[in-house]
Amino acid sequence: MKRAIARGQTWWLRLFLLTVLVMTALPVPKPWDLLIIAVPLPLALVRPPRSERDPVELAAPVRGRWVAVNGPGTAVPSHGVRAYGQMYAVDLLQPSPDAPASIGWSLRTRAPESFPCFGAPVLSMADGTVERVTASRRDHRSRDTWPTLLWMMTVEAFARELAGASAILGNHVIVRHDDETFSVYAHLRRGSARIRTGDRVTAGQQLAEVGNTGNTSEPHLHVQLMDGPRPTAAAGVPMCWPGLVADPADRDARWSTGDPKPSALPGFPRNGQIFDAVDPFELLRPG
Repeated sequence: MKRAIARGQTWWLRLFLLTVLVMTALPVPKPWDLLIIAVPLPLALVRPPRSERDPVELAAPVRGRWVAVNGPGTAVPSHGVRAYGQMYAVDLLQPSPDAPASIGWSLRTRAPESFPCFGAPVLSMADGTVERVTASRRDHRSRDTWPTLLWMMTVEAFARELAGASAILGNHVIVRHDDETFSVYAHLRRGSARIRTGDRVTAGQQLAEVGNTGNTSEPHLHVQLMDGPRPTAAAGVPMCWPGLVADPADRDARWSTGDPKPSALPGFPRNGQIFDAVDPFELLRPG
């Protein structure tokens, strides 16, 4: 029942907003006004049951040197919410030597091409079949100063919530794996998809490129594993990437958020931890 209700999360939120607008314009006798508002909002907050699956071993979706942000290696839920199957999601960026030391107050924004990970290959984490491809949204400029971040987290975030999961994820690919888990690769570069819905893909195959679409402050890859194909009706599934070479002491101060919490997923990179992602199958080959 929870999963069925959660599937309509966006529509419950729209209904809530519509009732508020109608009640503002038309006189509604008390206590019916509170009763009408009280119905859609709680339904919009219903989440699917949590997944009880053990962490799934997968290949990392990138290669080379990256930094983990908002990941389950520090806290779960990693993005602060269970919505949209994000329980164990992680954001991946490439460390930049010219990144500002602190967030400023400028109104100037940066082109996505100025970030090192923009256009980097995004790889399938396991064999599977492409469930969904969205690739037409434009790459927007950065939201990496206080005024632009505030705009993104209020006006833009509310508009995307009303528009639905696709607007939040931006250009994205969902792959159904043979164990009936579903991986999501989000915020992809416009027009970079190399696959189509229904295609069979293998672990390590390039799906698209890192972009800056959807609910993003700067180009990065958002990746997560779910137990269903629809983010609104799916629960997050924990994952682990054995093909990582990480130095626990090597942290980037710009994104570091302190020690892991008790809820953290063991073995996953902590927030701010820099790592090198290699092909795990290459590690198993002799020589």
